[in-house]
Amino acid sequence: MAEVKAIFWDNDGLLLDSEAAFFELTREVFAAFGIELTREYWGREYLGNAKRTRQVARELGMDDELVEEAIGIRDRRFYDVLQRPLPLRPRVRETLDALSGRIPQGVVTGSPRDKIELMHRLNGLQGYFAVTVTGDDVLETKPHPEPYLSAMAKLGVRPEECLAVEDSERGLASAHAAGIACIVVPNPLTRIQRFEKAYAIEEDVSGVLKHLRS
Repeated sequence: MAEVKAIFWDNDGLLLDSEAAFFELTREVFAAFGIELTREYWGREYLGNAKRTRQVARELGMDDELVEEAIGIRDRRFYDVLQRPLPLRPRVRETLDALSGRIPQGVVTGSPRDKIELMHRLNGLQGYFAVTVTGDDVLETKPHPEPYLSAMAKLGVRPEECLAVEDSERGLASAHAAGIACIVVPNPLTRIQRFEKAYAIEEDVSGVLKHLRS
């Protein structure tokens, strides 16, 4: 790999275990409304194919008049969960520490800025990132390339100078469309997906380090 001048990280499911918490809450609420939601379906359709919760609920047979109520309950419960630190994914902090001061790092995520800032503050991650692009900052979210194009513009770097790290097919597609090599670190929910366009697939985020020039 050529010299890397910027590393862009996805957030949910890659740096923080927020995707697992979000799925479990969604599954619990769906069950209360008589809908079975499996890990495989969520991993493939929501996390991989970028379907929204509303679409997933309707495809699984939830009545239209109940969808907004169910999502509202789930979102309120998730907000309560976010008031406490979420677990970091394996070897995240030591990897960020190893790169800190060496290569500029950024976060590229579809989550709202207020949730990202809250998660990072509670987990002590604020100081690592030179730029954060959230779903609030773009017109098109992943798998569209706009989030990565925006992050590159903010740091003044070209695609060939960057490395993206993602956990999902949707994120990989976004980075690839922006011309950025992407390493994928699947989590338990996204391992079902296919990552044919990945530069590499690693077991945890520390695997990124071996792809960088010393």
